[in-house]
Amino acid sequence: MDLRIMGLDSPLFSTLQQMMDLTEDGADKSVNGPSRTYVRDAKAMATTPADIKEFPNSYDFIVDMPGLKSGDIKVQVEDDNVLLISGERKREEEKEGAKYVRMERRIGKFMRKFVLPENANTDAISAVCQDGVLTVTVQKLPPPEPKKAKTIEVMIG
Repeated sequence: MDLRIMGLDSPLFSTLQQMMDLTEDGADKSVNGPSRTYVRDAKAMATTPADIKEFPNSYDFIVDMPGLKSGDIKVQVEDDNVLLISGERKREEEKEGAKYVRMERRIGKFMRKFVLPENANTDAISAVCQDGVLTVTVQKLPPPEPKKAKTIEVMIG
């Protein structure tokens, strides 16, 4: 598949295409080459844009998810500080007598990973998908209490 035909001729997509070519034809597989899973995940991450907003008490991760139901989207926390948003957009069932003339909407798996800041409360995360936009809200931990000075009694003698 030539990415230039699809209008995806950026350096990132060119690199991804080269990586996919290396793993698909088997001729250039090397120990140091990327795995097929890595290439698939890199492609899924490159095609899933996201916005991140910081509020005084939380962080919002906003991802466009047109046409997806909440059951098609998975929100997880890995390794205590990595927010993982993933899912799959499936092809619509074809109706009798219909055929595609052009197919530009992306189908398949998507994924984004975000390393959460130290003040993120991973026990207080909510996710809402409305009008094709997923908003994941991660509450912040309260700031640590300043340490109070400790007075030590001085003994005589």
